[in-house]
Amino acid sequence: MQSRLEWLYPGLGIKRWVLLALAGGFTLGFSLLLGVSAVVSYDRVAAIGLGSLRGHTFVTGVLVGGTFMFGCVGLYLGLRGVMRFQPPSASVGDIRRSASLARGPRVTAIGGGNGLAALLRGFKEHTSNLTAVVTVADDGGSSGKLRQDMGILPPGDIRNCLVALADDDELMSRLFRYRFTDGGLAGHSFGNLFVAALAEVTGDFERAVEESTSVLKVRGRVLPSTLVDIVLHAQMQTGDRVSGESTITASEHLPLRVWITPEAPPAHPQALEAIARADLVVLGPGSVYTSIMPNLLVAEVCDALRDTRARVVYVCNVMTQPGETDGYTAADHLEALFRHGAAGLIDDVLVNDTPVSDEVAAAYARAGARPVVVDPDRLQGLGVHVVHAPVAGGSNLFRHDPTRLARVLVRMARR
Repeated sequence: MQSRLEWLYPGLGIKRWVLLALAGGFTLGFSLLLGVSAVVSYDRVAAIGLGSLRGHTFVTGVLVGGTFMFGCVGLYLGLRGVMRFQPPSASVGDIRRSASLARGPRVTAIGGGNGLAALLRGFKEHTSNLTAVVTVADDGGSSGKLRQDMGILPPGDIRNCLVALADDDELMSRLFRYRFTDGGLAGHSFGNLFVAALAEVTGDFERAVEESTSVLKVRGRVLPSTLVDIVLHAQMQTGDRVSGESTITASEHLPLRVWITPEAPPAHPQALEAIARADLVVLGPGSVYTSIMPNLLVAEVCDALRDTRARVVYVCNVMTQPGETDGYTAADHLEALFRHGAAGLIDDVLVNDTPVSDEVAAAYARAGARPVVVDPDRLQGLGVHVVHAPVAGGSNLFRHDPTRLARVLVRMARR
């Protein structure tokens, strides 16, 4: 009995369909009663309070026909809605959670790499209205090999996001993350090979990502920022120019500016739509030059950010990145984005205020990384609102905590 009553708890959305089915059944019953009464005797019509219809055969027919039609439609739609809540393997708790997530804020996250995946892992506990817009500039590792050998877009960052948004299917997630260590497949992840194989079978990389979304039961969507095969280039502080994301990150010198070829690739239409419809758009966290900027260099993405009604938040990294942002403060990160098309597009900058332990800081220093210094006066001088929150942590690795980060950003989205 208790389990049956749980179907009527708030938040499921089933009560509206039950009421619609009941209203449809009542209306249908009323039409049949009125029709029979009018045929047999108008005295019975008068008995149900409609004696004024006596002698008005046409009006009576229209009323009977109209109520019969509306009753049938209401009963059908109500019953169909109720039946949707009775899948064979879903519990009431699962359906309540799904209904709650469906009412969550619409969030579009733009970036790539591990930072974007961490953000998505936190967000999927608050909303299923999630869209990840992912860079396709990667040319290193397994993605780079598949890109070169098969001529497809690099699947690595997209695969990371798919796994991050997977609906707790531990075996499939582990399988997609599995990386071969021996033989000719050494270095390749199964997820990358799966997406590449689907792209070959379907003849369409976009279709391959959609099918992978179904396999992993992903909460939300993962979209490439463009379907064009782009190459990332950089001018280093020495004046030298290099090509390829992996070459940029491996350089001994810091990048000064980056650009892509072709220069004006069209953005993915669904990515633009997601930015336009979002309640909150999040940039980062992640590598500024190689994860976030390649998306902003797709001009239509910047245009969409300029036109959206959503708040646009930049999540600043908590540690500098050796070879890319050595010595950068929070304002330096933001100025780098501004130099590449983001000026005037960002409303808020979220910075971490969790202190780093001396032991962890020393370990990072040995690897060439240091905590990002927050300079609020410079940030505010750049025209953004600065939000301080304890969004990072870790005993060995100091990085954004998905749960804390998502909690803060969801509050910003709802506000």
